[in-house]
Amino acid sequence: MIRFWFLLLVLIRLSQQNQTGVSQCGPQNLTVSRSDQTVLVAWEDAASCSALNDPILYNVTILVENQEVHSDGVWVAPGLVGSAHSWNWTSPLPMDCAAHTVRLRAQIDNQPSRLGQEWTLPDKEAIYNRPVFPQDAVLQAGSLASFCCKVPDDQQFDKIHLDGNTGNTTKISEHRYALTVRLKPVMESGAVVLCETKSGREYGSIVYIGYPPGDKDLQCETRDLESVECRWNEGRNTMVKVKNLTSYQLDGSPCNSSSELRCSKRVKIGGGERNWTLTAQNVLGQVEIQDSADLSRRVHMFAPHGLSVGDVKARSVRLSWSWTVQQYHSLNLSCQIIVSDADGSFLQIKHGVGLKAAVLTDLRPNWKYEVKVRCGTAQHFWTWSDWSSRVSFHTEGDAPDALDVWMQKKGNQTVIVWKKLLANQSHGDVTGYEVTWTRTGGSDRLSKEEVSASVHEYTLDEDAVVTVTAKNQHGRSPPSTITVPATSSADETSMNLSCFTGSDGGLNLSWSHHPEASCGYIVDWFPVLEDDPVDWLKLPPSQNSVRIKPKSAAAGRRYSVSIYACRDGAPMLLERKDGFFTEKLPGKQTKLFQPLSYTQRGSDVEIHWVPVPLTQQPACIHGYVLYYSKNNDKPISVTTENPADSSLTARNLQSGSYTFTVAARTAGGAYGNTTLQVLLNDQDGLSNIFISLGAVFILLFLITVLCYRHWACIKETFYPEVPKPNMADWFTSPEKSVNPYYQSELGCHGEENMAVPELLLKPAEPLNNNTDQEDMAVMSQAPPLYQNNPALRRHGVSTVFPNLTYNLPVADQERPADQERPADPEPSGYHPQIQAEVFGQNRAAQKPIICVSEYIMVPQQSQ
Repeated sequence: MIRFWFLLLVLIRLSQQNQTGVSQCGPQNLTVSRSDQTVLVAWEDAASCSALNDPILYNVTILVENQEVHSDGVWVAPGLVGSAHSWNWTSPLPMDCAAHTVRLRAQIDNQPSRLGQEWTLPDKEAIYNRPVFPQDAVLQAGSLASFCCKVPDDQQFDKIHLDGNTGNTTKISEHRYALTVRLKPVMESGAVVLCETKSGREYGSIVYIGYPPGDKDLQCETRDLESVECRWNEGRNTMVKVKNLTSYQLDGSPCNSSSELRCSKRVKIGGGERNWTLTAQNVLGQVEIQDSADLSRRVHMFAPHGLSVGDVKARSVRLSWSWTVQQYHSLNLSCQIIVSDADGSFLQIKHGVGLKAAVLTDLRPNWKYEVKVRCGTAQHFWTWSDWSSRVSFHTEGDAPDALDVWMQKKGNQTVIVWKKLLANQSHGDVTGYEVTWTRTGGSDRLSKEEVSASVHEYTLDEDAVVTVTAKNQHGRSPPSTITVPATSSADETSMNLSCFTGSDGGLNLSWSHHPEASCGYIVDWFPVLEDDPVDWLKLPPSQNSVRIKPKSAAAGRRYSVSIYACRDGAPMLLERKDGFFTEKLPGKQTKLFQPLSYTQRGSDVEIHWVPVPLTQQPACIHGYVLYYSKNNDKPISVTTENPADSSLTARNLQSGSYTFTVAARTAGGAYGNTTLQVLLNDQDGLSNIFISLGAVFILLFLITVLCYRHWACIKETFYPEVPKPNMADWFTSPEKSVNPYYQSELGCHGEENMAVPELLLKPAEPLNNNTDQEDMAVMSQAPPLYQNNPALRRHGVSTVFPNLTYNLPVADQERPADQERPADPEPSGYHPQIQAEVFGQNRAAQKPIICVSEYIMVPQQSQ
């Protein structure tokens, strides 16, 4: 019994000890931290837990704003009891905006431990004591950030945003809200977080969004051979310099002049390479950059000190300087010397060990210069030193340079011209010029003339070889000689073959190389219509193109441009042309062609104008255009490409009112429009009428002439003038030479009279048997001469009429009507009465009579 109670007592005691061990086991050294939105929990087991052989369960509880939001358990095996334990959890809420509390308690064999620990991560409200937080925070671009807003109890939340970006808004409580947004750099002055209430009140804060340092390109060198100096590039802007500057260290030593991106450190310079490390850091992060270098080969010298000038001459000067670093005297150096003047600058390079002096040559006399020097190591050259200070000096004077001489023809005279020497050519003040010449092709007599310093030309009346020299207080210039060519004005005028147009106030010229251009080419130009002097440019033989530009080429100013070949003796004219460096086109309303006139030829109209004088041509005329339209219809154009033309013709026009406009064609378009109004008539109809009237008039005239001649023929034939024959002589003459035919001066058909042989009549022979027979009988009695007469045959006449004049019954007028005629004494006698009767017959019954007035019968002598 006693043993039972003893065992029971032991069991109770052991139970009490076990319960005491479980109640004393639990977590200790609890630590809670955060990383972004993650809660990190770490702890250890209490010492009393090591006596237990049971696994331990730790219960983890998370509270946000004193409200449980998460719980979890962590098992620790018996073999791991006494070691450190950890646990983490990611909060769905911005941890800056709400307090997060961690509670940890152990449980062994379903018996909870009386020991437990608690850790609270406070929000930032207590830190900033502002409605919106964080305040003035430096945040990295590209990361997620949370911004908190706690509105007063009497206000209602409306919205929260970062520079207008509302992002993801989370409600934590009735008066507490959080904004989560991906950050982007805005500006170095910061971004604004704004929280607004429904009543219109605003609360805000400023945050700075940027980057960690991005410095790069570290480069180290030595300047005094006793220290190292490193430089680098900043790289990307951190955007947070206003709030947090970047700090630098060179091989662990702080850099005092880091703001200049330069850092130096005193070291021992020896042979061989070594590494140099630069660390750049700000609140967002850091970067390390390195450089490997042998500083003995990276010597960046200081600038030369105390530069001075001495031994100044006309074309040379001596420079000297010193070094502030003693080690430079043993270095092999190269030095650059920049010599500057009013026209620009040029470079001279000198070499030497520890170089500290140099002589400049090829300088201009009487000229002001300014120099500066910099040097570097010749062996293992790294970079040039800084420039020294500038020093000015003025060289001494000298004799002038040779003059640039040319010529200009003006009628029968030649003007020798030369360019005024510039200050860099005169080498002092010019006191005058000397002109000498000898006549070409004549005597060798030398003529000389002194010209004042203000005159730069001399006029000659003859062809000559001319030499010009300039003088100043230091001497004479070398002679400049030119031979005046014996070129006639006609030869020069014949070379004006084209009109040029420049561009941008200048003219591009090119020409073929000439074999005689031994000393190059000369291009000259001068205004054609003004008395301005000639300007020129001399070129080497290898150059056959140039761009010339007058100093003052006004628009619309005509120039003459010539190209000469330079050779021994007189220059040779190769090409000449007139034109404009800049054309000037007046308005299209300018009337250039005054007056306009026209000539109408049928349906064609030719418009004439007076050639435009050179003084009225502000641009090159490449032809003309004639526009014409009828009654304001669409105009038609006729063009010519010949500038010498003075008329254009519009063809096949109809009658009506026409508008003719003439304009000159130039490279810039047509200009000088001049208009002429013309009313055209139908000249073809008038011509036809006139031609018809003329034809009718001519026809009537011909008819009149023919009728008149026909009437004259009839009158001559039937009503001839009756000559009174000399009957006594005719009858008493035993043998007469009689012209048996009456000849008129002109026949009826226009033939001239021809010679007709005379008939020899004998008294004993009868002339014919003049009876009342037919025409053929009469013709048969005619002599053969008249039967075969060609004049009769030409007119188709086969009948010969007796002379009607002598057959007229003149004696019957005194005889009574009833008296009978006496009988013919002889049958072969003269019977004029019978012929009169024949003539008195009805003419209508007669055959047509062909009149040949040359043949008229002469009465026979009565037996």
